[in-house]
Amino acid sequence: MTQDILAELSSRGLVEQCTNIEALKTRLSKGPIVVYAGFDPTSDSLHVGHLVPLLNLRRFQLTGHSPIAVAGGATGMVGDPSGKSKERNLLTVDDLNANVAKIEKQLAAFIDFEGANPARLVNNYTWLSEQSFLGFLRDVGKHFSVNEMVRRDSVKQRLDREGSGITYTEFSYMLLQAFDFLHLFREHSCELQIGGSDQLGNIVSGIELIRRIEGAESHGLTSPLITKSDGSKFGKTEEGAVWLDPEKTSPFQFSQFFINTPDADVSRLIDIFTFLSVDDRAQLREATKNAPEKREAQNVLAREMTTMVHGSDAARGAEQAAGVLFGRTTASEIDAAGFEVLARELQVTNIAKDELGSGIELADLLVRTNLAPSKSQARKDIQGGAGNVNGEKIADPAYKISTAHLLLGKFILVRKGKKNSALVVVS
Repeated sequence: MTQDILAELSSRGLVEQCTNIEALKTRLSKGPIVVYAGFDPTSDSLHVGHLVPLLNLRRFQLTGHSPIAVAGGATGMVGDPSGKSKERNLLTVDDLNANVAKIEKQLAAFIDFEGANPARLVNNYTWLSEQSFLGFLRDVGKHFSVNEMVRRDSVKQRLDREGSGITYTEFSYMLLQAFDFLHLFREHSCELQIGGSDQLGNIVSGIELIRRIEGAESHGLTSPLITKSDGSKFGKTEEGAVWLDPEKTSPFQFSQFFINTPDADVSRLIDIFTFLSVDDRAQLREATKNAPEKREAQNVLAREMTTMVHGSDAARGAEQAAGVLFGRTTASEIDAAGFEVLARELQVTNIAKDELGSGIELADLLVRTNLAPSKSQARKDIQGGAGNVNGEKIADPAYKISTAHLLLGKFILVRKGKKNSALVVVS
């Protein structure tokens, strides 16, 4: 079972480079391996791009191996130059510590810390902060050739780019990451580092350091950086990155990001991000090919991803809210999870229950919910067929909204046309 992981990753398009594939296969044939991936706290949340190495750790664990997730409390202070056209703005120690605390919680949600092969969550600040500058230069720096370091892609691209260059701070990043691998090898018998393809140079540095100091073999495995079929970067929207933190990207927005996946990309993303079986994935590929208008694969991808990141209630609520907002279902068909999502996505107007005793005219309610600028305009809109309460079209501006319209005892969904909605919460 432990050997199947390479075949599993390859079948999903998750193997880009391996430092020595035959040596890694031989090692895996001997039993479980300890594997790690690092996550620098450059923000207070991980984003969907981080899910590739994080879910790969999970795949390793599910096939019997032991994963380590490293929160880069120390390396985050320096900044990885890989894939960056200019130096990052350095964060304060307080900001970094706050970021580490948040992403540690996110990392912990994806790997299991109990069982026969429990995961570990560590922070490299705990060992790198104990290193003296002179000691690090003597014990680690002496094993690195500057000639080799400047040939690394992450450094070379910056040196070749006019007006860019690289500071010594970022130049030293690969030494710190290499020392991470050495420390984890020594303390936890970690023999494999995984990451994105832009991390290959840093991974190789760690392998070389282990070989030179410990005289031992270790391994590196990278996955491709995910791009869309049009070549653009995956995980970005017009509003910015798609975050795992629900306060930065709501479960509804998160779900919609995957719902909007182009047909040309959806099968590949299902391979990369889900844990669906080979047969289920093949069935979804056929569905996309034969009936793309149904968007079955996109719906499954969105449901799987939202459930994984935010939980089943949030995933169900996001689906229900989308059905209501896009006219596929009515508000009377959804449950509390759907209304929780609507309350987050729509403008909410609070009304006391007593006000509904004698009823509120729909025209007045459109004004109170800011769906119409005035009562006269509200009347015109309703008479023109734009009025809607809980999915029912209303053409009479004087139509009274009462307690009889309450859904789940507290909600009323008011709409003007197809695109303008507001949620009334009654207390």
